[in-house]
Amino acid sequence: MLTWLRVLSDWIWQDRLWFPAGLGWANLKDRDGQVFAKGRDLWVIFPIAVCFLIIRQIFERTVAVQLASLLRVREKPRVRAAPNTTLESYFCNASKFPSQSSVEELTKQSACSVRQVQRWFRRRRNQERPSQIKKFREACWRFTFYVLAFIAGLGALIDKPWFYDMEEMWNGFPTLPLLPSQYWYYMIELGFYISLLFSVATDVKRKDFKEQIVHHVATILLISFSWLVNYIRAGTLIMLVHDASDYLLESAKMFNYAGWRKTCNYIFILFAAVFILTRLVILPFWIIHTTWVYPLTLYPPFFGFYFFNGLLFVLQCLHIFWAGLILRMAIKFLPGNVCIPKPNHHRVVSWTEIEPSPEPYTTYVNSGLTLFILNEVSELRVEDK
Repeated sequence: MLTWLRVLSDWIWQDRLWFPAGLGWANLKDRDGQVFAKGRDLWVIFPIAVCFLIIRQIFERTVAVQLASLLRVREKPRVRAAPNTTLESYFCNASKFPSQSSVEELTKQSACSVRQVQRWFRRRRNQERPSQIKKFREACWRFTFYVLAFIAGLGALIDKPWFYDMEEMWNGFPTLPLLPSQYWYYMIELGFYISLLFSVATDVKRKDFKEQIVHHVATILLISFSWLVNYIRAGTLIMLVHDASDYLLESAKMFNYAGWRKTCNYIFILFAAVFILTRLVILPFWIIHTTWVYPLTLYPPFFGFYFFNGLLFVLQCLHIFWAGLILRMAIKFLPGNVCIPKPNHHRVVSWTEIEPSPEPYTTYVNSGLTLFILNEVSELRVEDK
């Protein structure tokens, strides 16, 4: 078994797959005082992830709580579901979203009307939703990391020639010496995403829960791959481009939870502009162009070239999709886009999530959109008052 695994590993990591002809892993051995990236370096991300988890707990219980108090983050009153053994048993053991046939059956068992059963399940689901304080604390932690990561990444790259002339990222490839700033930028980013993967079970679960898992795993794999094959200069530029807008999204969420609607809207519009500039202009027309077109003037194409650029093209397709959703949400934040309550329904509309319900509550001038962009900025929920 071990022999078979060793043979498979040797085949996967053979030089001709990941490097231009005549180059290989032997070129990445330390020599003459120069240090190169190595796979074993990645083990350090696990203790870093643990440190992030500890720091996060301290941060959320101290700094984030104080900031929430300063911004006057308040919990909205929620109407609790009346005690009902039959409905509670179904809610806990069967489904939180009963079908119409199940609702009719429950009306017979609980001696309630259909409307009363539907209202009970809405209120019961509402009780389990995370509090505004919890969501604010999570957004505050992510905002703090993203803004510091962006500043650190900018500081690590601002004096590098490939920050201004991106063709320099391939000058001397693959024998590109590892700089201390690159090492720590990579390890901290990887450690943070590993910590998010560890904490996803206790974080606020949103409708894009599965997409978040896929995103975290894909991010970890992409960063790790670029480290292993020494695409570090390109990797740092790509990480910086992504960090440039993430902190704006988290800050918009923070002000949203605090009830600062206009501030949230303005920041979100700024986020949309930065997102489009960095991910629909800089990334495809500068970075991907340099990773796809320029290397062909230096080396014949090889599998690692196609693999790396293939991942970038998939990422770019996601950016285009997300940009469309972001623009639609940004348009909703412009003046004149208001919601019109239907008559005879006394409801309060708040920015959380829309729940499937057989009752029509609100009609929106511009069709409602729940936006999920790996970390959603806001959702719309209809609450019973």
